[in-house]
Amino acid sequence: MPMISEWLKIDGERVVQSLQQASEKLDSALGEVVLDFSSVHRIDPGAVRELEALARIADRKAMKVGLRGVNVEIYKVLKLVKVAARFSFLN
Repeated sequence: MPMISEWLKIDGERVVQSLQQASEKLDSALGEVVLDFSSVHRIDPGAVRELEALARIADRKAMKVGLRGVNVEIYKVLKLVKVAARFSFLN
């Protein structure tokens, strides 16, 4: 099992900014990065674009990114835009 090097809480009020900060931290991370979505109740297209960018960075670095606490509605959106498969989902 890979070591979790970063555990980042995504701010439900500032999702895009939180994801941008997560992308920046991904550059220096050594193990798996986990993003805690437990305070996020909805995402907009800007947040989806940031998740896609984050997934591209992770792919380039051959890193795993886990999403924790994703609610059903957000999961459905990620599935619909074909982004869900690029992340692992944790309880």
